[in-house]
Amino acid sequence: MSAVCRSVRAVTPRIVKTVDEMLGLSARYSLERGITGFVPTMGSLHEGHLSLVRAAGELCDRVVVSIFVNPGQFAPGEDLDAYPRDFDRDLELLTELGVNYVFAPSPEQMYQWGYQTWIEVEGLSQLLCGKSRPTHFRGVCTVVAKLLNIVAPSLMFMGEKDFQQIVVLRRLIEDLNFRTRIIRCPIVREEDGLAMSSRNQRLDPEERARALCLRQALQMAQTAFENGMANPARLRNIMSEHVRNCGGRVDYFEFVDPASLQGVEHLEPGTRALGAVFVGKIRLIDNLEIQ
Repeated sequence: MSAVCRSVRAVTPRIVKTVDEMLGLSARYSLERGITGFVPTMGSLHEGHLSLVRAAGELCDRVVVSIFVNPGQFAPGEDLDAYPRDFDRDLELLTELGVNYVFAPSPEQMYQWGYQTWIEVEGLSQLLCGKSRPTHFRGVCTVVAKLLNIVAPSLMFMGEKDFQQIVVLRRLIEDLNFRTRIIRCPIVREEDGLAMSSRNQRLDPEERARALCLRQALQMAQTAFENGMANPARLRNIMSEHVRNCGGRVDYFEFVDPASLQGVEHLEPGTRALGAVFVGKIRLIDNLEIQ
């Protein structure tokens, strides 16, 4: 891997809105020397996204950021229409970080008339978030496969908040022989510990305070493990009760092997604790590695 450190200059990125234009650019820079870094986003950028862009800028010679709210990963009744969007602000932030290209296609560009092809990673996609959102990872895998074909990056930068997504996409990349490697980056949190998410801005002040219950529950599991408790069922009960007492609703808490995402019968260092809760109508996810 190149260890190039790019000097960051506030230059407006080239905005690419069609698949054909992006394909042409990727074909051109694939013939040039250097590493292309890619950060896929759905926009409404926050510091978590920007940390990925900075990481890409440190390791790569050119950086492509996609902004695309993917309808394929939202089931009917989910928050597709309500998902926050602010392209002008996003572009300002990416300009400050010296991004080279912003790929911002329309849904019609990505899913042209008559579209019928979907990609699914069996097994991994049916666990955890896949249980309550059964079509979610089909949409994620499909759009990421399309983006990798179109952008042709060497490295793709993703945050650990979406831990299951990283595991699923690593499997997809290996199975389908993509020439892209995922660079996993740490979760970025608010000062009070809440994992940064575009959905956080949809929480009212009371919900924002209650949203800390998820992080607190995960930390309770870590503390209990340090005190000798390693039974997942007992820990899930404690965590779920805490969330309910805070006014939240549990989707799931699970303790899994970090590679297979299969549940474990006994916690040990390296086990991944993952959770999803609803605060009001907003679904939040978070995770931590048991130390």
